[in-house]
Amino acid sequence: MDLIKEKLKTLPDSPGCYMMLNVKNEIIYVGKAKNLKNRVRSYFTGSHNLKTTKLVSEIVDFNYVQTNTERESLILELHLIKENLPKYNIKLIDDATYPFITITNEKDPRLIVERESTRDLGKRFGPYPNVYKARDTVKLLNKIYPLRKCDKLPKKACLYYHLNQCLAPCIKKEPIDYKPIIQEITAFLKGDTKKVVDDLKNEMYKASDELQFERALEYKEMIDAIEFTTEKQLISLNDFQDRDFIAFHGDHEDVSVQILKMRAGKIIDVKSDIFSYVGQIQDAVNEYILQLYEDKSKWPDELLFSDLFALEDLEWMFGKKASIPKIGDKKKLIEMAFKNAKYDFENYRYLNRLETEKTKEAEDAFKTLLGLSAIEHIEIFDNAHLFGDSSVSAMVVFKNGKPSKTDYRKYHIKQAAKMDDYGAIREVIYRRYQKALMENTKLPDLIIIDGGKGQVSAAQSVLNDLGLTIDMIGLKKNDRHQLEAVVYQNNVYNLDKSSYLYTYLGKISNEVHRFAISFHKQTRAKALIRSQLDGIIGIGEKRKTKLLETFVTIDAMKQGDLETYQRIGINETLRERIISHLIQLEKKDVQ
Repeated sequence: MDLIKEKLKTLPDSPGCYMMLNVKNEIIYVGKAKNLKNRVRSYFTGSHNLKTTKLVSEIVDFNYVQTNTERESLILELHLIKENLPKYNIKLIDDATYPFITITNEKDPRLIVERESTRDLGKRFGPYPNVYKARDTVKLLNKIYPLRKCDKLPKKACLYYHLNQCLAPCIKKEPIDYKPIIQEITAFLKGDTKKVVDDLKNEMYKASDELQFERALEYKEMIDAIEFTTEKQLISLNDFQDRDFIAFHGDHEDVSVQILKMRAGKIIDVKSDIFSYVGQIQDAVNEYILQLYEDKSKWPDELLFSDLFALEDLEWMFGKKASIPKIGDKKKLIEMAFKNAKYDFENYRYLNRLETEKTKEAEDAFKTLLGLSAIEHIEIFDNAHLFGDSSVSAMVVFKNGKPSKTDYRKYHIKQAAKMDDYGAIREVIYRRYQKALMENTKLPDLIIIDGGKGQVSAAQSVLNDLGLTIDMIGLKKNDRHQLEAVVYQNNVYNLDKSSYLYTYLGKISNEVHRFAISFHKQTRAKALIRSQLDGIIGIGEKRKTKLLETFVTIDAMKQGDLETYQRIGINETLRERIISHLIQLEKKDVQ
C-alpha cells in the first residue's frame, strides 16, 4: 500500500484510463476517468459496495495512460477490456460493442450503423461512444447525399428518388459513379464538417427568426450529433493495421520509454519502462528497442517513432517498417506516447527518491535494532504443506529493497519426515548453500526464515556445519499469523507497527508466503492428477510424468488428440484406455 499511496500523489488531473493490478501483475480492472487523480484516489478512500471492496483488497499496484479527451479514454477503455478481459469488468465485457459508421463496399453502396464484426462490410469509421448520435449523423448524411437507402433494390423508383435523396440504381441502366459522394462523406466523417455545419446553422438561425423554434431545435440537435460523432479520436485508426508508437524522455541518468500498441487499428495495450543507463541516451534506447523487438516474427506492420530517434538508426534496425511521422493522427499518437513517457519520468524521480529513502530507513532500522548494516542481498525461506502432504519450500530474493524474481527458487522436500517443519528447513538450507559453495556463487548479506526460534535454530545449525557465517533472522508471528517480532541470535525483538521496518519485513513475509503457497497448490494439483492415473495398465511413473508435462490438467488429457499422445510414446489403444479411465472417475465423483 505504501507504493500505491505515493503513486496516488503523482496522478495527473487529465482524462485517461487506469489499470488495477494484482500480486501476479495481472490487470483485474480497467476504468476510464475525466480526471485520473480524483477517480483513482476514490478507490482508496471512503466506503464502497461489496464488489468494489473486494476489488480494492486485491489491488497491489496500478498503471494509467493519459488521453487527450474523455471520449478517447472511453474508446481506449473498451479496447483494453476486450484485450485483457479483467475479471472485475464482467458487465463491460458482456455489453455490446461500440458502433461504427460504414460505407458498404456493395456495387451501389449504402451508409449504415453497425456493431463491430469480423465481416468486411466496407469502409468503417469509428468506433463512436454514442450509438444514437451515430444514427442521427447517418440519418442526416442520407438526406444530404443520394446513396442507396434500400436493403434490396426495388423494381421501381421509391420515394427517396423523388425527394432527390437517391440516384435510383434500381431503374438506371448505366453504372453510377459514387466516388465523388464517397470522398465527401469520407472527408465529413474524418472531421471536415464545416460546410455542412455552416449550412445547418444558417437554417437554424432562419427558423429561429421565423419563430419556428421546434424546427430550429431540430437543426441544433443535428449540429450536436455531428460534432459529437466526428470529434477527433486518436485511439483508433480504421485501417486494421498493427502498429507500435514509441517515444522516450530522459536525462543523463535515466530514461522513460512508452509504447502504445495498436492492433487491427486500435490501441489495445501500453508498455512503459524506466531504467538507468551508462553512455549516450540514444544508444541506450536503441539497445532497449532492439532487445524488445529481437523476434522479427512478432513485429507489427509499422513501427512509428518520435523525432528524438535518428531515422538512419531506425532504418538500419527495422528497414521500411520504421518511420517518424510528421503530421496527422500517427504524429498525434506519438505525441500522446511522449506525453506519457515524460509524465512517467518526472514522477519516477519522486517515487524512486522516496523508495530509496525508505530502503535506507529500513537499513538504518536493521542497524539500530540488530547491529546489522550493508544489507543489499536478502534470501527469505518459507515452508508449505497440507497435513504433511506435498511438502515444499520456497526462497524469494530481495536486492536493494526490491524483489529479484529471476532468483526465486522452489524446492520439493525429499528427506524430511511429514509434519517436520524443522527438518524441512534444515534440508532446504543445506541444499541451497551447499550448492552455492560448490558453484562458488555470491552469498546473501542476510537470510530470513519465516518462523520463530526453533526454525532459526535449525537453519543456523546447517550453516554452522557448512562453515558459513551469514547473518540470519526469523520472523515471529502471533496466533493470527501476523508479524510481531524479529528473532536474532536467540533474542526476540518486538517491532513497532508504525515503523517502515515493520512494513518492509511484512512485505517480504507476504511475498515468500505467496510464492510458497502458489507452488504448494501446483504441487498438490499435480499429485492429485498423478493419483488419478493410478491403476491404468501401461502407465508407469515415467509416463505419468510425461502426461503431466504435456497436458497439465485432466481436462486437457481427456481432450488430447492422437498426434499429441503419440509424441510422448502413447499409441491409440493406450490413449483410449486413459481417456475412458478418466471419464469413469469423473462419473464416480458426480455420483
